[in-house]
Amino acid sequence: MKTILRAALAAVALVAGVSFDVRPSRAYGDAPWCAVVSVGTGDVVWDCQYNSVEECVPNVLAGNRGFCNHNPWYSPKAEAPRTRHRHRVRR
Repeated sequence: MKTILRAALAAVALVAGVSFDVRPSRAYGDAPWCAVVSVGTGDVVWDCQYNSVEECVPNVLAGNRGFCNHNPWYSPKAEAPRTRHRHRVRR
């Protein structure tokens, strides 16, 4: 029983130790492409406002240290459902 308790305690300590070192990134925008830009000290900003990679590249080349990447949180807007019009038959 002590072995199981020790293993569980070690697992909890490992998860807690790893969790405290995680640095959250900041993201804004809802477009398919992001400029992932380093802001120093290991932090990055996901600037997700670009509709194509061609729109993203100039921002990264403008002196920002980063790269362009697909937006992992992007969800295309759903199209409005089509309405069917009933055609009346003339007699």
